[in-house]
Amino acid sequence: MFCSSSLSSSSFFLSSLSHSPHFQFLFKRSSMSTINLKVHAFAGNPLRSKTSKPTDLYSPISALETLKTHLLNNTHEDSSPNFKVLPFKKGKPLASSSESIDTSSPPFWHLGWITLADCKWFWESSDDLLSEDLFVYLGSDQDKDVIYWAIDILGDSVSIRELRDKKLCFVELRTLMVATDWADSRAMGELAVAGHARALLEWHNVSRFCGHCGGKTVPKDAGRRKQCSKEECKKRVYPRVDPVVIMLVIDRENDRALLSRQSRYVPRMWSCLAGFIEPGESLEEAVRRETWEETGIEVGEVIYHSSQPWPVGPSSMPCQLMVGFFAYAKSLEIHVDKEELEDAQWHSREDVRKALTFTEYEKAQKTAAAKVDQMCKGVEKGVNFSSDFNVESGELAPMFIPGPFAIAHHLISSWVNQGTSDGTEMPLKEPDSMSNL
Repeated sequence: MFCSSSLSSSSFFLSSLSHSPHFQFLFKRSSMSTINLKVHAFAGNPLRSKTSKPTDLYSPISALETLKTHLLNNTHEDSSPNFKVLPFKKGKPLASSSESIDTSSPPFWHLGWITLADCKWFWESSDDLLSEDLFVYLGSDQDKDVIYWAIDILGDSVSIRELRDKKLCFVELRTLMVATDWADSRAMGELAVAGHARALLEWHNVSRFCGHCGGKTVPKDAGRRKQCSKEECKKRVYPRVDPVVIMLVIDRENDRALLSRQSRYVPRMWSCLAGFIEPGESLEEAVRRETWEETGIEVGEVIYHSSQPWPVGPSSMPCQLMVGFFAYAKSLEIHVDKEELEDAQWHSREDVRKALTFTEYEKAQKTAAAKVDQMCKGVEKGVNFSSDFNVESGELAPMFIPGPFAIAHHLISSWVNQGTSDGTEMPLKEPDSMSNL
């Protein structure tokens, strides 16, 4: 029933910075790094592939036609290709949990894929009609003869009791994110699939009407886009992505980093500055503007690090794209905008290094994994994932930064570990365009 499952920048931009002392320091050290991840959390979706030809059996259009046929026939037999469906409820994907073979290791979660027959069975108790318009195409695995879909369950089509009898439950995507072992490529892949699915489904929920004429929109291309239903309009609507710059601001001596706190943060957590890009500005301009508006710090050089899809924000913004940068300060005096931030301070490299308590991230991951396991067994307990992280001595750490699932972590740890060779970090790759300079 279940499926187990760049750095890049323009040559022009890099050439303009290639003689900068900050740029040379940033890229020349082979040991500068982030935690050993091939991709960020929510990136590296294994179901994303090149667009298939419309005549291909596994293409979105062909898959949708096959899906229609099986829904119209109203049979409970599985199809070929085999359909796997990932249900969501209020933004939460269906998940299951399995005990680890190693008793010292925490349980591990899986996405709760169900068959098309199961999907029909779940809908039998519902007044809603199960139609092809409810399904969103996620991708395919031709080697396994499987096509993957997501569906948003409205109302009470599926009872909690029925799910728990099958050891299934709907879990917040943020909880699954924390519960994911970032060294487990399978889990990271499933997290990326769930993130992609949530982003698409939430976008469908917030784009029900045409922004041009107000007409009702209808899904097209197996849910990959929508179109206004009014004959005189027929405006095409595509999935929404909200770009956000996130930056680690560094002082001129490269000894201190500017970290901030927001009121919504859990106690003692500090992170990078971030903000939405405004129309008519470049990424670099957004970095400088946001830093100035929130802290009064003037920024000069801006250097790209990496990017990360972030589908765990509010449903009104189905998927943010976090674009990470290093930004070098031209001034040091901080003037915090209290409407945006609770506080912002310069922190020494050593203080930030102490905040990278990986044992605490592991502890949080194990706690979250146990929580998911309890939920799937129907014995959920009130565990707070945002509770204070403790250092090994048992005392509260003075500060901590977001865990390895967040791009902020990798910006900060990259800077902290410049010149180290403790074996826990991997070097940053030079951009491909460097060879062309």
